[in-house]
Order: sequence, then structure tokens, then C-alpha cells
Amino acid sequence: MNVSMTDTDTADVSFEDARELLVDLVSIPSPSGEEAAAAERLADFFEAHDREVWIDDVGNVRAPADDAVLLTSHIDTVPGEIPVRVETEDGEEVLWGRGSVDATGPLAAMAAAAVRTGVSFVGVVGEETNSRGARHLVKDREAPEAVVNGEPSGVTGITLGYRGFLAGTYVATSESGHTSRPDPNAIQHAMRWWTTVEDAFETDDYEPVFEQVTTKPVDVDGGTSDDGLSVETTMDVQLRIPPSLDAESVRETAEAHLEMGTVSWDEPIPPVMESPRTEIARAFRVAIRAEDEEPRLLRKTGTSDMNLYAGAWDCPMVTYGPGDSDLDHAPDERLSLSAFDRSVAILERVATTLRGEDE
Repeated sequence: MNVSMTDTDTADVSFEDARELLVDLVSIPSPSGEEAAAAERLADFFEAHDREVWIDDVGNVRAPADDAVLLTSHIDTVPGEIPVRVETEDGEEVLWGRGSVDATGPLAAMAAAAVRTGVSFVGVVGEETNSRGARHLVKDREAPEAVVNGEPSGVTGITLGYRGFLAGTYVATSESGHTSRPDPNAIQHAMRWWTTVEDAFETDDYEPVFEQVTTKPVDVDGGTSDDGLSVETTMDVQLRIPPSLDAESVRETAEAHLEMGTVSWDEPIPPVMESPRTEIARAFRVAIRAEDEEPRLLRKTGTSDMNLYAGAWDCPMVTYGPGDSDLDHAPDERLSLSAFDRSVAILERVATTLRGEDE
């Protein structure tokens, strides 16, 4: 569904209201798959400001309005309990709590800016696992004119690029036998295969990580089968893909030296690298300078829902949001509330510019 309403009403949302939404959302546990309560609180915020809103079939919070820009971030967080509190650090109020940075801070800032400017908003689910919310969204609506994806970039950061993502599961089985035998078993085959993958993508120390394929095993299980007749092993692996390559070429390289076993690959997420010369990138630079700051153009070595949006929608986009990305998923995750306020102001300026209105 694509909604474009240039006459969408705006509403006054104070910084105090925005902070209240932020604290409430951080206080509601919302690990992937358990976003329902946070989604309801987010929907209530839009309803309270007379905005059309609903929760769709997969759990996304949809608040369509002026499609000059779609502000979207994810509702879910990684697991982990961090006591929610506001503390004063170096003279600034700081909110502690899981999701304050990744990405409830950007989510709440975008919700406030969307209401203040009358632009479209979606809070998506499942970004930390399989991006089910974003995958549903790109199939269920047409492209907006521009997208701001919400992830921590800091007040002054404009993220233009992410590496792609390829995940797979290696499975092998060999006959059991005495461990003194020289023949490699399934566990050894898994180890040897993964060594060849690491060697295939090895680069020199001078190449930026963003331009590399990085390889990571994330889970390994193996041993003698219950009936004692075979040795079995399973290895879950992940590879990050730079914009200079595609998932198919990376997969072919990874399988080139596969001597035993099979690898089943999940649907890949393509890399993305946006131009800094688009209207939306320019709008962010102007808005950040209006806060007496110098904008920074960023490339992230991870992957986000922006990769999926760029693969499906032919429109300019960036990723932006308050928070230090070094605190993503960390046990000391926390967000400066003054940085949150400034990000709301910057998002409001950007949305106002893209709607073609005077501030």
C-alpha cells in the first residue's frame, strides 16, 4: 500500500513527550519475536496525535502520511536486561537500557519527527534476526520518494553504505571409526572447509574492512551419532559482502573447495552504497550544520534493513539516528537525552525540507 498525502496534518510533540515515549519503549522488553507490547505503545502514540495507524500482519506499526519521506526503524532489540534509569554523566542526562541505542532511540526520534512533520512512518519487527518486518514491508507497499532508516549514527553521522550478508549451514556425516585412523571425520572436514573459506577471502592489513569479505563461524555442533555408527557435524557461518561483490560470487568462492558435506544458504541480503549527492543526503548535511555541527559520511561494516529497502525500492535513502554504535548490543548501552533531542530536531528539518515546506 502506498499513501501520499501532502496535506497531512502535523501535530505538536514536545521534546518532553518524545522523551516520555523513548523511556516507555526502552522500559518495555522487546527482543525479536516479542515486540507486541512495544508496538502497542508506539501505535498509541500516533493515535494520541490523531494519526492513522495500524499494526500489520507481521507486527509492523504502520502510520502512512506524506510519502515525501518514509521514516522507519526497528522495534525489536537483542536480548539482555539492563536496568532502565536516567543518570547524570558529565552534566548530561543519560538513559540506560537495552535498545536505547539500537534502535529504540532512533525509533522514538523518528516517531516524534513523523508526527511533527506529517510524513510516513513504519516501525518494523525482526531486524535483529531475519528482518521479517522489512521483508514484508517492501512486498506490501510501493516505494516512497525517499527513506530514512533508523540506526545509531550519532547526531552528526549520515550512513550511506552497509555490507551485505550471507548466512549458511554446513552439514557433513562420516562413518565412525577408531580415532587412531588417519581418515578425516566429518568434524575435520568442517574445519578444513572453513579454513579454505577464510584463506580464500584473506586480504592485506591495509584494505578497509568495509571493502573486505569477512568470515565468521557462529555455531558448531558435532560428535558421534546416537546409534554410534557415524560422526556428524553442523556449522553455522556468516559472511559479510562489500559493495564491490555480490552474494552469488561470494557463495561460489566459499563452495569452491568443498570436498565433503553440503552447505544450505539462507536468502542473502545485498550490500548497499548510496550517493552522498542525493537530495536527502544534502538535506541532512544542511540540517546538521543548522545544529552548529559538521556532518560525517559513514560506511558501516554490518548490515541493516536499509540493504533490503535499497534492493527493492528505487529511491534515495540514508540511515540516521542518535546513539553511539559502539554501544550496540553492549551491556552498558546508553543514550544521551540531549543527543536524542537534537536528532529529533534534525529529522524534523530533513522531513520539512523534503516535503518542500519552509521551516
